Amino acid sequence: MSFAPLQNDTFLRACLRQATEHTPVWLMRQAGRYLPEYCATRAKAGSFMGLATNVQYATEVTLQPLDRYKLDAAILFSDILTVPDAMGLGLSFAQGEGPKFEKVVRDEAAVAALAVPDMHKLQYVFDAVTSIRRALNGRVPLIGFSGSPWTLACYMVEGGGSDDYRLVKSLMYSRPDLMHRILAINADAVAAYLNAQIEAGAQAVMVFDSWGGVLADGAFQRFSLDYTRRVLAQLKRSHEGTLIPRIVFTKGGGLWLPEMADLDCEVLGLDWTVNLGRARAQVGGSVGGPGKALQGNIDPNVLFAPPAAIAEQVRSVLDSFGTPHTDKSQTGPTHIFNLGHGISQFTPPEHVQALVEAVHTHSRALRAVR
Repeated sequence: MSFAPLQNDTFLRACLRQATEHTPVWLMRQAGRYLPEYCATRAKAGSFMGLATNVQYATEVTLQPLDRYKLDAAILFSDILTVPDAMGLGLSFAQGEGPKFEKVVRDEAAVAALAVPDMHKLQYVFDAVTSIRRALNGRVPLIGFSGSPWTLACYMVEGGGSDDYRLVKSLMYSRPDLMHRILAINADAVAAYLNAQIEAGAQAVMVFDSWGGVLADGAFQRFSLDYTRRVLAQLKRSHEGTLIPRIVFTKGGGLWLPEMADLDCEVLGLDWTVNLGRARAQVGGSVGGPGKALQGNIDPNVLFAPPAAIAEQVRSVLDSFGTPHTDKSQTGPTHIFNLGHGISQFTPPEHVQALVEAVHTHSRALRAVR
């Protein structure tokens, strides 16, 4: 497949710990309900899944935030639960209620029936990746993604979202053998899914371990981190001669950051509870040496403050990371600006503009100081 040459590769260079002229910025859930144009397209689609499974609509909403803001990357519009849906669990989204599965996985029979799905069932996702990549026309890179094996398992066992994770943790503690079986299948499915996204045109891929942070120490390593490793071990490192950066984001995972330092990925995402400077010291590495690029991590609720306060908080996050690496002859510590989790549907769109402008302006100023 041939695509237009990339005009803005700042995000990809930062992923690979290469010096950049400014700190790249993109936002988790940047195509979403806070944008009136997204809501209009979703209304045309009739439902969330009607939106996600329609290549034209998925392409349209993916590009909407890029038409408003000077973001440095696009992320595929889809949902983390497409994989268990393809396993036959029957995903649906009731208005205002979040995702629900018709079938749940809580006993031996349900676990025995699980298998890595035929990727043809997810062809609508791969077609959307290719369509979006073409529509971007080289403007910015496209990020593909999946939920982590543990995060998918939470939804599969609970049957939807959860406040206490009682059912999935009960299964984990009472029948760890069944939980390991679910996670192994999920890991192999996620790896196949992300590799197919790469083949379709994704230029970076991200694993969302959204619920890794709900686990106890010890359980996180056995039931989340080990299976994220299993995914990463199977992922393509490059496609058609181009490196494909891999990002791992564990919400609530700051406690285990040193243990994630040896993950076979290029970027670690951080939520807003983590101090960026401390994270840089722990895993960011030094100029000329190995390390991880860092992504994050402003509190999404900052976006409800006035624009001047947003700019102040942006500067604080950039300053906490410290002096940017500027030596173009070698790799070193780099930062990709993002939220510490997904953007709220109630966010004023003009406040996102204030954030993006502040990131680009202050990050350039930091580099000019040297």
